[in-house]
Amino acid sequence: MSAMTNLLVKDDASPPNEFTLVPVTDTPHPVWRANVANVPLVAQPRVTCMVDQLKNGGYKVQLKLEVPVMETLGASGTSAGYVAPPKVAYVNTMIASMFVDGRSTSQDRSNLMKMLVGLLQGASSTTATGILSQASSGSAFASSVLPLVATFVSVTPPN
Repeated sequence: MSAMTNLLVKDDASPPNEFTLVPVTDTPHPVWRANVANVPLVAQPRVTCMVDQLKNGGYKVQLKLEVPVMETLGASGTSAGYVAPPKVAYVNTMIASMFVDGRSTSQDRSNLMKMLVGLLQGASSTTATGILSQASSGSAFASSVLPLVATFVSVTPPN
């Protein structure tokens, strides 16, 4: 079990923006949220991590990233000068889920995770290609102590 710590993630802007996701709670599931200056709380990117035991004795491990998008304010307000505060227009959400048998090993789970990450990074017909090379050392996922990687490998959420 790993402790909840800040998580640093970058978006795909040019140049990339780095977001610091800070722990909010670990009950009932660990949640992290960004704290971008001058952005309302409801518009901050957030991450939720869930581990649930299934009826068959296996596990469902899920990581959910939500990135709200704010409405664009118009330049003018009412005749009295009132301009409505910005609101969240919509939320983009991505979920990674892993379903594993209760008999699976940490090596089984780390292999599964590395292969999925490779697909998400743009696996192609040429080895070690894609957005990021998958040529990291063997057992990179299995031996990781990073909180969310360790959650998928050990099936134990951070707290």
